[in-house]
Amino acid sequence: MGVPVVVSDMDGTLTMAETWRGILGWIRAQHPSPAARRFIVVRLPVVAMARMGLYDKESFRARWMRDLVRLLRGVSADRLTAMGEWVVERHLWPARRQVALESVKGALHDAQALHPGTVLMLATGAPQQVGDAFARRIGASAALGTPLELRDGLATGELAARVQSGEDKAAAIRARAAGGELLAAFGDSAADIPLLGLASRAVAIAPDRALRRAAIARGWEILEA
Repeated sequence: MGVPVVVSDMDGTLTMAETWRGILGWIRAQHPSPAARRFIVVRLPVVAMARMGLYDKESFRARWMRDLVRLLRGVSADRLTAMGEWVVERHLWPARRQVALESVKGALHDAQALHPGTVLMLATGAPQQVGDAFARRIGASAALGTPLELRDGLATGELAARVQSGEDKAAAIRARAAGGELLAAFGDSAADIPLLGLASRAVAIAPDRALRRAAIARGWEILEA
């Protein structure tokens, strides 16, 4: 029998910071390389294309993450765990959306009162190690993030699966719930629409234009955190 779930996205929803910036900061401090120093500069043309709408937003994010993960090649599993904690402690947590966190905790409390055993999960496109660290910080039972490929205990510089986003994120949560009801979901962007659409209660946190339109059309809650 499945477990009832309250789920939240991370970047943009529970924190205003972007995970990739935190990871790049860690790499430059702890695992430097010429490629890390050039990372942003050599990608400026793609950034410009994305801003002009000439590059799909989700494809851009996925490519950006794949490129960033290549800089982690050779990093041990233990150091990746430490990286996750570093990124949360120094980058994500200081920029947390306190109102959003309180709303998520309130939804969990209300859900547990009616459905004992309800768990809080974090669903994010960030690397699993960062998602795990943030989940521990907010008391979530689990994080469903993007796994990094490891070989002999070292990062290969590749992803072990596609970046968790959109339909993939929704499918991962649905599978993890194993038939349990998705009682509430929180997200901030159009990529979270499939996830929010699964929930009995959907909350758009400081939503982008596309999510705002969808929230208004579907009668979802909007929280200007």
